[in-house]
Amino acid sequence: MTDEKLQKVLARAGLGSRRELEGWIRDGRVRVDGRVATLGDRVTGTEHITVDGHRVARERLAGLRRKVLVYHKPVGEVTSRQDPEGRPTVFESLPRLGQGRWINVGRLDLNTLGLLLFTNDGELANRLMHPKWQLEREYACRLYGTVEQSVVDRLVAGVTLDDGEARFDSVEPVGGTGENVWYHVVVREGRQREVRRLWESQGVTVSRLIRVRYGPVRLPEDLPRGRYRFLDSDAVRALCRAVDLDPDAAISASLPQGGGRQQRKPRRAARRR
Repeated sequence: MTDEKLQKVLARAGLGSRRELEGWIRDGRVRVDGRVATLGDRVTGTEHITVDGHRVARERLAGLRRKVLVYHKPVGEVTSRQDPEGRPTVFESLPRLGQGRWINVGRLDLNTLGLLLFTNDGELANRLMHPKWQLEREYACRLYGTVEQSVVDRLVAGVTLDDGEARFDSVEPVGGTGENVWYHVVVREGRQREVRRLWESQGVTVSRLIRVRYGPVRLPEDLPRGRYRFLDSDAVRALCRAVDLDPDAAISASLPQGGGRQQRKPRRAARRR
C-alpha cells in the first residue's frame, strides 16, 4: 500500500488546506497510532489518526470520489461563497457534500449567465483554470447594432486591453434580426470580463452574455437556470484527460497554493494575414 505525507492525506479527507494542516501538526494537534505526529510523517490511511483527540474515520482517509457538476448560473448571482452586499451566491444552490467542499472553476460576473463547473478536486479545478492548458471557453453574445467584418477581423487578430493583448479564437454569427444579433465567440483565458471588454474595445454593446461551453463540457439545453446536474463518470474522465490528469489519481480537497491565480504572461496580438 502506498504511503503519502500525513498533511496530504488529511487534506484529501477534507480537513483543511495542506498549509493549515502542517500548522496543526507543528502544534501537536495530530496523533498517529497514539504518538504525536511530526512534519515529514508518512501514512497509508489505515492508521489510527486523531485530530484534537477526535478520530478521523478511515473512510475519509481512504480518499474522496471525484465529483463534477454543471450549474446553469442565472443573472443576479455572484460567484463567491459570501457577498458583503447580501446578494445571492451560486453556492447557495449547490448540493451539500459529505466530505470536502465545492470549488468553482473560474467565475462569471453578476450579469453573465450560463455554464459554471464545480468540483471537489482542487487539482482538477486548478488545471482547468490554468492558462497552460488553453481550454476553450465558448460564449453566446447578443450584440446591439450592426457588427462590421472589419471589427470581427480586429478582434480575431488581437487588440490591446488595459491588462495586455487579447483576442477571440473565433467569432461566428449565429442569427438575430434588426438591432440585436447573436454571435458565438471562443476565448482560451479566464480574464475578468474579457469577452465584454473585447467587444467594448470596438464600440460594440453586449446586451446578453451566456457561457455555453467550457473545454469539452457543454451547457445542457434542458438544464433550467438556477439548477445543477452531475457529470457522469465518462464525462468526468474526459474532463481529466483534457488537462492531462490521471482520472484514477487520488484527489486533492483544496486548491494548490496559488491555484487559479497564476500570473499570465503578456501575449502579442497575432498578425493579420
